[in-house]
Amino acid sequence: MKLENMFKKTRISSRTQGHGFGRTMRPEVPEGLLRKCNKCGAAIIAEDVKAGYYICPKCGGYFRVHAYRRIQMVIDEGTFEEWNEDLTGGNPVNYKGYPEKLEAVREKTKLHEAVVTGKGRINGIETVIAVCDGRFLMASMGWAVGEKITRAVERATEERLPVIIYACSGGARMQEGITSLMQMAKTSAALKRHSDAGLLYISVLTEPTTGGVTASFAMLGDVILAEPGALIGFAGPRVIEQTIRQKLPKGFQRAEFLVEHGFVDAIVRREDQRKTLTQILSLHGYEAEKAAAGNGETGREDYRQDPADSEESVKQAAAEEGPSAFPHHQSLTAWDRVQISRKIDRPSGSDYIRELFTDFIEFHGDRNYGDDQAVIGGLARFHGTPVTVIAQEKGTSTKENIKRNFGMPMPEGYRKALRLMKQAEKFKRPVICFVDTPGAFCGIEAEERGQGEAIAKNLMELAGLTVPVLSIVIGEGGSGGALALAAGDEVWMLENSVYSILSPEGFASILWKDSSRAHEAAEVMKLTAADLYQRKIIEQIISEPEGFCQDNLKEVTDRLEPQIRCFLQTYTQLSEEELLDRRYQRFRKF
Repeated sequence: MKLENMFKKTRISSRTQGHGFGRTMRPEVPEGLLRKCNKCGAAIIAEDVKAGYYICPKCGGYFRVHAYRRIQMVIDEGTFEEWNEDLTGGNPVNYKGYPEKLEAVREKTKLHEAVVTGKGRINGIETVIAVCDGRFLMASMGWAVGEKITRAVERATEERLPVIIYACSGGARMQEGITSLMQMAKTSAALKRHSDAGLLYISVLTEPTTGGVTASFAMLGDVILAEPGALIGFAGPRVIEQTIRQKLPKGFQRAEFLVEHGFVDAIVRREDQRKTLTQILSLHGYEAEKAAAGNGETGREDYRQDPADSEESVKQAAAEEGPSAFPHHQSLTAWDRVQISRKIDRPSGSDYIRELFTDFIEFHGDRNYGDDQAVIGGLARFHGTPVTVIAQEKGTSTKENIKRNFGMPMPEGYRKALRLMKQAEKFKRPVICFVDTPGAFCGIEAEERGQGEAIAKNLMELAGLTVPVLSIVIGEGGSGGALALAAGDEVWMLENSVYSILSPEGFASILWKDSSRAHEAAEVMKLTAADLYQRKIIEQIISEPEGFCQDNLKEVTDRLEPQIRCFLQTYTQLSEEELLDRRYQRFRKF
């Protein structure tokens, strides 16, 4: 019999005792050998499921994981120390039958409550972890759940440790009434203190995360991850359908839906979570066995990673590889350079990220509306040191151009960039931006979502951002859409990039009523790297090879690398007051 037929009833013919009728027999399967996937209905071997991170080998569907099993998957063996294991709550509103129900669930699950909290190590990195267990009243949050999470976060703050919470919940525990509701505020307040202490909180959303848990600790992570296909939302799908009397679209409230709408940083498969968590912890300055600063604090990094990286040697390398003050290709006109900056095969922001940085992990979304594909950003290492990298992205093919909206960001793109910048400020990471946009997108939806406000907010926040910010114009630097990522400490330009108040076509159309005179406008606008260097709008020009494309990108990144190292050494040594005053004076002079 085939494995997929093991759960099917079998009809056999029996002639015993002269009876000629068929009878139905149950399949004989050793107890515990097989499970039935609740998504695809396939029969699967239980041991294969356990060995495969509780994922259906047939359809890839995720089984729910018990709290202690989850901890075994993530935490180093023998390092988990459970906290407040015996903590239980009462019956604050004297709900009939509630104590008896709790006792029955405790007996069945062998858990005291719906969350397990404690401390352990992930690849040697010490962290506080809390894991909800859906077997216990759907991991609903009553007093005990809220109290255990709050105590864990408070202790993490005292010990200056990161927090990881695996959320899985049906929401507030109705049997506890208003006391349950107060847990939303309590857990959120504890996480606010943890955040104000400059500490990292990673939230991992699993199936299902709904109700009051979604509206409190689950959505407050510095980094929010989710498992594929997890149901995530405030109101449950049935409640929504009953309210609006409409059928919900396929994929609504699933993890992928939340990434698209800007509320989740990344979807991480279960087998990759330990590695991803380790990478995120490490990029935030947490080290194996002991904290980076010796007392658990994360701080500004030392960019001299080895003796060869002394300030003098880096400056010497920068001088040797450094940019020329004037372009190599002086015969090119301004319009020629505009055309070169727009070439479809010109390297895009993501190409620079791949070439210059290691360990890049992309974070999605503005936590407000959506994830703009025209702006990519996340964490990476530059010579071993964590940095935040943000790039306006056009793509290098027609298909990519369309996906990236030709590098023209929507408001949510600028808000995503600002979110990452503020996160960098919290964790004292420098910010490096790659600018390449014809301009911010102009359209009805952009205006509806506040394009002007989004750009203005970036400019104001950049003026006060207390970490170094370097911006490099690698293609087009169009108007306020470029400035929103270029209001930092220094701006550099590639030799054939351009940076202007608007496009030459727009300039000619507005002032001369004739867009065909764009080539004349390019000369008048003084938009080339050489023009802007002479006017002290920018600090450096990076020379380009002939026929610049992805094949010879390394020639440019080899020039950029020592310059970036020199920039970081210079600006990370400044106090916050010196940094902000220097940045203010940079723009005050214009």
